[in-house]
Amino acid sequence: MTPLSLTHQNVAGGVLVTVTGEVDATNADRLEAYLTEARAPGQNVILDLSGLTFMDSRGLHVLLRLHGAVRTQQARLSLAAVHDWPARLLQITGIWDALDIHPGVEEAIQAAEDEQAHRQREPS
Repeated sequence: MTPLSLTHQNVAGGVLVTVTGEVDATNADRLEAYLTEARAPGQNVILDLSGLTFMDSRGLHVLLRLHGAVRTQQARLSLAAVHDWPARLLQITGIWDALDIHPGVEEAIQAAEDEQAHRQREPS
């Protein structure tokens, strides 16, 4: 098993969280806690999953909970560079079409930045 590694940084449009390794029942709670700590309420979240090699249903559950929490706060969750088993899991469960998925980090950051600019232009 490849250990889970998590880092984050603020970027234009939100917070970029880089997830590498494997997410499963043994560490999904750690991922969820990290994601909660890394973002401010109402902040867009971009997940760089280019280094994610495995994700089971517990990891999927974390993504869905984060997606709901972010949407409740009128923010956006974007996934970047999803491939191999994690991509397959999202596709076979039908979640792929419900999430905002981009081929790379740059595209996801741009989409989050555009979303943030759009929200700032809307009247309160």
